[in-house]
Amino acid sequence: MQRSRVDLHIHSTASDGVLTPEEVVSLALEQDLAAIALTDHDTLSGIAAAQAAAAGSEMEVIPGVEVNSEGAWGDLHFLGFYIDPNTPLLQQQLGAMRLARVERARRMVQELAKLDMPLDWEDVQRLAAGQSIGRPHIARALLERGYVSSTDEAFIRYIGRNGPAYAPRLRLTPPEVIEAIHAAGGAAVLAHPFHSGIQIEDIVRFISYGLQGLEVYYPNHSPEDVQILLDLCGRYDLIATGGSDFHAPWGKEGAPLGSVYVPAECVEQLRQAAGQ
Repeated sequence: MQRSRVDLHIHSTASDGVLTPEEVVSLALEQDLAAIALTDHDTLSGIAAAQAAAAGSEMEVIPGVEVNSEGAWGDLHFLGFYIDPNTPLLQQQLGAMRLARVERARRMVQELAKLDMPLDWEDVQRLAAGQSIGRPHIARALLERGYVSSTDEAFIRYIGRNGPAYAPRLRLTPPEVIEAIHAAGGAAVLAHPFHSGIQIEDIVRFISYGLQGLEVYYPNHSPEDVQILLDLCGRYDLIATGGSDFHAPWGKEGAPLGSVYVPAECVEQLRQAAGQ
């Protein structure tokens, strides 16, 4: 097998994945990937462990992060690649978002109790395991208690945007997210644009804020979506990235590790965009 496949969108137990950073690296090595990016939600805590686990192998572990942005544009996610985990601005932003995630999760647990579905906060923390508590952990707690038959049902009926237990999150605007990624020396990429429902005119606006790439190759993007995004990349000199959005070897969230085609040359393009 030619060692050229890459996966640039992966989650671990540092956020809402089920494998530790070390287990992610082990699975990626089994898949014979040339490079991966660990892009946990609002935390950098898994990067050092993943890079240490890959030491001595030929596989590169790119330091990354996925940062949420919510506002007039809707619920958007941005990926940062080749970031410096020790940059104060980014650490400050991510720390505030992690605290807000905890407060938000507590509010949703309180609302679920009003709906006669009490959860133990300790169970949510146990399922989170890492630093970044999110709705998937509440969904898993609901599933464990037998209140729902799947995590999808938990989102659709209770904790999705229109659900009775939904609570809004801390809002960072796209310019703030892009600025924080740049301050950390990283390249800023809009994650799964069409999966998020973003409009093309807004993508063009983000380019003026310093957006450097689009996640073109994504499990839920159709061939038509991919072509539209590739055309945008060509028109505005953006980097076309991609990844599986891997969370677990099972379940519907994301795709299997390494299963999504991503052009390997985008790794070098991201490295250059980050000035490395």
